[in-house]
Amino acid sequence: MRSLPLTLSPGSDLHQSLAALAQEHQLTGFVLGVVGNLTRAAFQCPGRPDPTVLEGDLEVITLNGTLSPAGIHLHLSLSDGACQVWGGHLEPGTIVQKGVDLLIGVLDQPQAAQDPAPVAEAMAPQVEIAVLPGCPWCSRALRLLRTLDLPHQVITVNDDAAFEQLYQRSGMRTFPQVFINNELIGGYDALTDWHGSGQLSRLR
Repeated sequence: MRSLPLTLSPGSDLHQSLAALAQEHQLTGFVLGVVGNLTRAAFQCPGRPDPTVLEGDLEVITLNGTLSPAGIHLHLSLSDGACQVWGGHLEPGTIVQKGVDLLIGVLDQPQAAQDPAPVAEAMAPQVEIAVLPGCPWCSRALRLLRTLDLPHQVITVNDDAAFEQLYQRSGMRTFPQVFINNELIGGYDALTDWHGSGQLSRLR
């Protein structure tokens, strides 16, 4: 294992940044430590249908979980200005305030195990999902993909430029937007239809 220090600048999306790091650099590992603060936190509490969203001066206490090219699974705890502690499953839309410093433990893969990976990746269907921070239907779609343990890439739309780029690609102005092998299948309803027919399970 090797240690990888990482600093996220103000305005960065904590979830999106870590997911992009793992995917772009094909990293598998886990979070060893974190310090920093947030202006906005989005996290899924157990038994709640939608993510909890907090805004203000928020201090990160812990961030635990795993990263891989197929996705991230992280649990966040934080304190608000009244020193009340909150926590849950990290969701897109968690925004860095002044900065977040992380230490990532990267697991080095043996060369023999790496060689077949390009072939396996080429054969595996590519699932992409575009989401808006705080969107309940997006959170439900992400939860469904995680429940099925289906590898997927998350595209978080944080500004008008990203919105227009997605619109040019899909022709849709609603979210989530789900793509399989670069082809749009639709939104949340289409995803649940695929799940109901068993097509999603066959993508694993």
